[in-house]
Amino acid sequence: MIARYSLQPIDHRQIKLTGGLLAQKQEINREKTLTAIFRQSYETGRIDAFKLEWTATSGKPRPHYFWDSDVYKLLEAAAYSLGTHADAEMEAELDRIIELICKAQQPDGYLNIYFTVVEPKKRWTNLRDWHELYCAGHLFEAAVAVFNATGKRKLLEAACRFADLIDATFGRETGKKRGYPGHEEIELALIKLYRCTGEKRYLRLAKYFIDERGQQPHYFDGEVQVHGIAPGWHYLNGHQSNQSHLPVRQQKEAVGHAVRAMYLYSGMADVAAELHDDQLLQACETIWDNLVTRRMYITGGIGSTHRSEGFTRDYDLPNRLAYAETCAAVGLIFWAHRMLQFDCDSRYADILETSLYNGALSGVGNDGQSFLYVNPLQSDGNHHRQKWFDCACCPSNISRLLASIGGYIYSIAPDLLAVHLFAASAGSCKVAGVPISFSVHTDYPWTGDIEFHLDAAPAAEWTLALRLPNWCHQACLTVNHESVEIAPLVRNGYVHLRRTWKTGDVLQWQLEMPVEQWQSHPQVENNTGRVALRRGPLVYCLEQADNGSQLHQIAIEPAAQWSVEKCTALPQIAVLAAEAWRETYPEWPDRLYQAAQPAKCSRVRIKAIPYYAWDNRAAGEMLVWIRRLLPPWREKNRSAAT
Repeated sequence: MIARYSLQPIDHRQIKLTGGLLAQKQEINREKTLTAIFRQSYETGRIDAFKLEWTATSGKPRPHYFWDSDVYKLLEAAAYSLGTHADAEMEAELDRIIELICKAQQPDGYLNIYFTVVEPKKRWTNLRDWHELYCAGHLFEAAVAVFNATGKRKLLEAACRFADLIDATFGRETGKKRGYPGHEEIELALIKLYRCTGEKRYLRLAKYFIDERGQQPHYFDGEVQVHGIAPGWHYLNGHQSNQSHLPVRQQKEAVGHAVRAMYLYSGMADVAAELHDDQLLQACETIWDNLVTRRMYITGGIGSTHRSEGFTRDYDLPNRLAYAETCAAVGLIFWAHRMLQFDCDSRYADILETSLYNGALSGVGNDGQSFLYVNPLQSDGNHHRQKWFDCACCPSNISRLLASIGGYIYSIAPDLLAVHLFAASAGSCKVAGVPISFSVHTDYPWTGDIEFHLDAAPAAEWTLALRLPNWCHQACLTVNHESVEIAPLVRNGYVHLRRTWKTGDVLQWQLEMPVEQWQSHPQVENNTGRVALRRGPLVYCLEQADNGSQLHQIAIEPAAQWSVEKCTALPQIAVLAAEAWRETYPEWPDRLYQAAQPAKCSRVRIKAIPYYAWDNRAAGEMLVWIRRLLPPWREKNRSAAT
């Protein structure tokens, strides 16, 4: 690929979701989730902390050094929502909070609650662990979002003052600190601030933070010795924990804390695109290949261990102990979306879609007010959604994604409109120099039938690029009811249909969506002899509510016949049903082990629900990877079952 973005996402404000799952989730986010996060942010003291009234004897909640970021992500999510749905009350609430934030800013531009009222003498003394630059990045993102949604500049001006202070503090020039953030995020945020303001210093600062990372002498080693910490040591996993073990251009594997990694790689992609840096883009591609072929769950979740909240080694993907933080799935979507803009390549869009519909959507409950921080692929019934967390990064992260999800569906080039995701929606853009408006009609992901209508389009020649998902093995395409041969038009997983388009044209895109059993790479030892169910973009799981306890005793045949059904307990969700086998040992004696003997097997009917919807009913077990029966086993046990 060439290191520049050849595509430009259509802004989410130009896209209206009109129906289906994503519209439903966005509406719940607007009406329930944002309200819940505002409430929790007030009740826990996060918002009022900007009043700077805390003292050791005040009795007020002691601010944490990354509380600021929780509030900034909430503002960003609310601003994205305002961009598509006007809400005078919410806008007034944003104005009140922004007023508090701006009053808390120090005369030199510094802005962080903790290091203003709790430990003011420790500013910039522990970049590795204390999240100052991370919080600053989320301020920049919020400021740009608020400005784009409302046109109001107050928060943007505060963000620029802080960015100017950071630019004056960090760099390779004499008198500046050679530091960089322990928790990445500011890199991608500085690019957003640069694009909004045109200030090139912010672009240069983003490049500095990326290029300085991992250089020798290692900045963090010198920094932590002041605190009595041994060089190279970190409570998570040494320098790999924050991806500073090597300069980023030399890195080849996804390592360390998964959320930090995704934000770093997103920033690397942005800087590569802005500066046409082929070497930096090549590093992104190399790390991407390692991640998606060796270190990612089938749900698009990433980060396999609680110990480092991140990656371990190739093919180490435990299910019950999976970490798979919601924020990490959201971060993967951010990175995939950026990589997709370099070239219209479905290998990025496929992962974006998988992570969205599974690893990310699982992070918020059907009620919009309960959340998962950790997303395992197997549960014994003790892992549940919560209303809030002490470390509350995930609720606002999934909220800002859902509020802006319209911006992930389409991209444009001078004479091309690309459709990456399929959702009932209506939008407008300019292609081949002419303005067009279009609408998409579908009940995706429950069906693979999609209709694309050009509602207003002066006659012009341009290309419509439709993604052909990696899970789809058979597709049919018609334009104005005339069949189109697909194979000659496919390039990098997209069907490129070039013609003179005009008002009234209708394209019908039918994606076959069978239920499939997917396997892991043989080296993923936890999944040996097991399969996962997929239908379209959705990964499915078994829950105790439908199938009883001891889910590990259930086994399915390779040729199982699946039906797609409705579920009264989970409205608007399609579930899968099939005949399976259950292995039982009802007469097992009161001992842990005994000589092997044949199990008793019975025929049972099982149901599977979309993974994202698990733990929305009664507490119980959950299982993604299901035992698979081989034909000889089935024949041997058929008589026992009858």
